[in-house]
Amino acid sequence: MSSIITGYNYDIFISYRQKDNKGDRWVSEFVEALKTELESTFKEEISVYFDINPHDGLLETHEVGDSLKDKLRCLVFIPIISRTYCDPKSFAWEHEFKAFVEQTSQDQYGLKVKLPNGNVASRVLPVRIHDLDIADIKMCEDVLGGLLRGIEFIYKEPGVNRSLTPDDDEKVNLNKTKYRNQINKVALAINEIINGMKTAPEWARLKVRIDTHIENPERKKGKSGNRLNRKPIIIFAVAAILIAVGIFFYPGLFRKDKMGKSGAAGDRLSLAVMPFRNMTNDTTWDVWQDGIQTNIITSLSGNSEGIKIREAESVTSLLNYKGFTGYASMTPSIAGKVSLKLDAGLFITGSITQSGQIIRLNSQLVNSKTRDILKSFQINGMPENILSLIDTLSVMVRNFLVITELKKELPAGYVYVSTTNSPEAFRYYIYGKNEYIKYNYPAAQNWLYQATLVDSNFIDAFVLLSNSFGNEFDYEQITRSYGNEFLLQQAKKYCLKAYEKRDRLPVKERILTDWLHAAYFETPNEQIISLKQLINLDDQNPKIHFNLANTYSNLLEYDKAIPEYEKALEIYKKWRIKPYWSLNYSYLCESYLRTGQIEKAKKLYKKAVIDFPDDPLLTYNMAVLLLITGDTIAAKRQIDRGIVLMKKNFSMSDASIAAVIGSGYAASELADKAEDYYRQALSLEPESPFRLNDLAYLLITKNTDVNQGMELIEKALEITPGYFKYLHTKGWGLYMQGRYIEAVEILQKSWNLRREQAVYDHEAFLHLEAAKKAAGI
Repeated sequence: MSSIITGYNYDIFISYRQKDNKGDRWVSEFVEALKTELESTFKEEISVYFDINPHDGLLETHEVGDSLKDKLRCLVFIPIISRTYCDPKSFAWEHEFKAFVEQTSQDQYGLKVKLPNGNVASRVLPVRIHDLDIADIKMCEDVLGGLLRGIEFIYKEPGVNRSLTPDDDEKVNLNKTKYRNQINKVALAINEIINGMKTAPEWARLKVRIDTHIENPERKKGKSGNRLNRKPIIIFAVAAILIAVGIFFYPGLFRKDKMGKSGAAGDRLSLAVMPFRNMTNDTTWDVWQDGIQTNIITSLSGNSEGIKIREAESVTSLLNYKGFTGYASMTPSIAGKVSLKLDAGLFITGSITQSGQIIRLNSQLVNSKTRDILKSFQINGMPENILSLIDTLSVMVRNFLVITELKKELPAGYVYVSTTNSPEAFRYYIYGKNEYIKYNYPAAQNWLYQATLVDSNFIDAFVLLSNSFGNEFDYEQITRSYGNEFLLQQAKKYCLKAYEKRDRLPVKERILTDWLHAAYFETPNEQIISLKQLINLDDQNPKIHFNLANTYSNLLEYDKAIPEYEKALEIYKKWRIKPYWSLNYSYLCESYLRTGQIEKAKKLYKKAVIDFPDDPLLTYNMAVLLLITGDTIAAKRQIDRGIVLMKKNFSMSDASIAAVIGSGYAASELADKAEDYYRQALSLEPESPFRLNDLAYLLITKNTDVNQGMELIEKALEITPGYFKYLHTKGWGLYMQGRYIEAVEILQKSWNLRREQAVYDHEAFLHLEAAKKAAGI
């Protein structure tokens, strides 16, 4: 039974020690009483996971990843907190309580939710049946990251500390609690939490997630964020999800930083500040030549950790030695030589000019070796405000240098477009980027959202925030067999925020933003236009060639995709580095197979497995290749190896793995074997509309049993009415039955919803066009 909120497997998970359910079976009685109370509290049917049988259920020796991970994806977690429950060696403590907190801290809603009344509550709802020692309370609070709150079922008399039962008299109980009332409190608390999750506006959901992470930036990451080694996109999938675009938007464009080694002393930037030149023809401003220099040095020295600033006396002494006491004739060449004498990779030079009553301070940040001007600064104002002007200029310089230093924390080869002047916002951006690269998308979203709060014009943060939500949606689609539509809507929302500010960007970055917008809201044709513009600007960027190839592939134009995939690999080879992703190999191999170039595919995989030896996706694709060539024995070995890797890397359920194998057989045109695996997946998750749709689409598309396929898709639509993917399957089934007018109606409805909610899908477009043609429309 699934949850009342899409994407979750249960509404409530009951966690307890088997020791606490012996004798009077207190936990079992509690669960039965709670279920009865829930029926009178909720209109909907509430699902409760409760492992009642210690022999048939989960034992201490079972693997949590295989047995429990999906069951823990629930709305509310109720631990029965007793003296025996607080035991780090117990299964319930380690693999249920702690695992839920870690897992939920990373999901869409986070560990804490905002209630309809404005309060915030944890999704862990403790039920305490004993008074605890201080050490046990601290253990619980360390896991929860806050106070241990909950609902008490404790009966107390002098010398008595036991669990409350239905027969206990509240008048005698020192706690004055009645069993029936406490059960009601639990049900009402659950109702509040679930209503908070169902009704929270988008910003509130995000804010709760941010609060959970920002409270403790050093908090351990959930396993869901760290276990991934590769992006789990399965090639040959019928519906191409947007993340093939989003994942490659900004990472690793491999541009060398102009600051380079010449701008650093050791691992730190080193800087010399030259005296400013008085160009006003008014000698009263001479005093400010050294004055501006001194103020900038003071500002940078006190507020720029990681940047080494040379003393003013050292700079002045060398200039005096060179005979430049007046400074007006000091050239950039002289300033550069002085900086190099001081082992400063960068120097700041500037001038004071005057126009009427306006004073202007001009300044440049220059590379000492190359004399390249890295950044120019300018500030205007009235002469009487000179100190304020100097402070403003100092802040501008300092922020630029701090951000430059922070860039060192970005991954090697990563390109950052400077769209913020706030070091604080940029630091949050780096935290988010680092989580993004590890595929820890919820944590990335928290930091990136915080960056946008600090600087609402931080376009890069909005772009990466959009990609993060989109990638998380895609990850769920593949590994969890559901895709929370909230994630996709957030991806589109933040894409629009970046697009609305595109005019602030340089040309190349503006085109990149146009491309992202096209991926979410337009068609591959608009994407191709942007990508070709980018190639005209820089034809040695492998990511752009890769994305152009992907776009052609999404249009099923494999002949055009192949040269672009090959060009990307050629550039990596010229750079003598391996590709950024295994997908550079996987997608090219798919295109080779689609065009019948089997030998090229085989040769490519020999190279691919050297660069990515334990990649689950490559293993999967190798199995498909072997199936296509008829080597079923070798393919079976690859499939078995792939199962191990998928479980290890993605913690995929048995049903998801069966579905992935089924898609491999379907891609190999082995419909019978594909059907077997899709049926196996459905038997493991019989109420999953996703599994129903998989099998229905196969039966309809392969024309093996269209009528049964229609029965299955009708059931999926009963569970999830109006979902565009399931409507598409039904519409295609009507087409296969020759009911063309009805097919057009359903396929058009599906297409309209798809364009509102998701991204362009060329196969869906072709199906709609085929139905229209058959119907004479």
